[in-house]
Amino acid sequence: MTILIAVLAFFVAIGILVGVHEFGHFWVARKLGIKIIRFAIGFGKPIWSYKSKDKDGTEYVLAAIPMGGYVKMLDEREGDVPEDEKHRAFNRQPVWKRFLVVLAGPMFNFFFAIAAFAAIQMMGIDSARPYVGTITAGTPAAQSGFEMKDKILAINDVSLESSTQVRLALLTEYLKNPVLNIHVQTATGGKETRQLDLTSTSLLADESDYFVKTGMNFWRPAHSTIITMVKDDSAAKEAGVLAEDIVIGVDGNKTLTSEAFSDYINSHAGQSVSLMVDRKGTELSLNMTPRVTEIEGVKRGMIGVGLARKYDEADIKDWLFKREAPFFEAVKIGTSETWNMSVMTLKVMGRLITGEASIKNLSGPITIADYAGKSATMGLTAFLGLLAIISLSLGVLNLLPIPMLDGGHLFYYLIEIVKGSPVSEKVEAVGMRIGMSLVGVLMVVAIYNDIGRQISKFVN
Repeated sequence: MTILIAVLAFFVAIGILVGVHEFGHFWVARKLGIKIIRFAIGFGKPIWSYKSKDKDGTEYVLAAIPMGGYVKMLDEREGDVPEDEKHRAFNRQPVWKRFLVVLAGPMFNFFFAIAAFAAIQMMGIDSARPYVGTITAGTPAAQSGFEMKDKILAINDVSLESSTQVRLALLTEYLKNPVLNIHVQTATGGKETRQLDLTSTSLLADESDYFVKTGMNFWRPAHSTIITMVKDDSAAKEAGVLAEDIVIGVDGNKTLTSEAFSDYINSHAGQSVSLMVDRKGTELSLNMTPRVTEIEGVKRGMIGVGLARKYDEADIKDWLFKREAPFFEAVKIGTSETWNMSVMTLKVMGRLITGEASIKNLSGPITIADYAGKSATMGLTAFLGLLAIISLSLGVLNLLPIPMLDGGHLFYYLIEIVKGSPVSEKVEAVGMRIGMSLVGVLMVVAIYNDIGRQISKFVN
């Protein structure tokens, strides 16, 4: 069922975002008087089609493989064009019109991202206030003097309210300058500025959590740890653990957090442990041996369970809140988030090229499907947030000056504007082969990373 939800959510997400992108090309072309022959979402055999009754007779198609789409315009390079319609052919248009038609696809992706972020703001986002949790000794955060329950108010000049905003702002500001001024409210109510120097810390050297690399975690109130699922053929299954068991402790040690429980199990690979659980009011002791699993050269213990946290409502009153905004403020926030995340995406891409960021940070369709499934089960705001992020990423990617992508065509048009004539068909053909090779290599690396992540999750 989880896989089915992920696949369906992925196809819905891709269908929406491809539709938005192609509609951008379609709408601007129509407004500029260019004839549209076909507007298609997906490839392969059509599962639905409709031909408009107007003079253009545009065909609208929904195809079986929802992994892309296209807008077919009247073009002399693709077939004979009647003399009385040549003025409506794409190839006959002045360069500024062709430029706008191609640019419209990525721009509509950005507009969609702004609208989605704005809608999320108006609906309200369940958020957690950014209190600092445990500090790891010897890390930049420890050297900067951070303390438990520091409430992060701002990073440099960026005011912040939630832990999600802090994560995004920290990476955004780090990409500008690795020395950050972080303004906090201490546990006693005072206000201080802590200088976090990340000069010697590469936050993007691998795909692990960049926030944790600073030496900080976000604080959470004490909570109960509940078993949500038990894998078949696992150590927990053999020991008799059931879903909805509440973890009381392990080997006589009380565990107040799910992280502490996971860390204990991970560090006891191949060693017998006694798990104490509360099962509907009855305390039980279950003996098991975490199975040894090697992940990236590190041996870890796994018992094959899913975990969830249960908080006391009184404890979370000052921690959780709903962040929301009226229409105009929401649009302003949506525009700002789209701009900031687009710039950050470009900077991360730049660091991938220079080797400062690991290619393990690249994700492909499998990871997108995984996140799509999870966000779909979490609710509309989570799914909209994912759509917004993917949409702006598509916008940025398509503007890169790579032949085959929209940005490649825009680059050719800029050359045409400068030299006064189009680039030759031979140059376009060579560029297309180069572009396909680059995109192909990126896809192979991204899918390889995806498969590695799924294998890691499976052995977990």
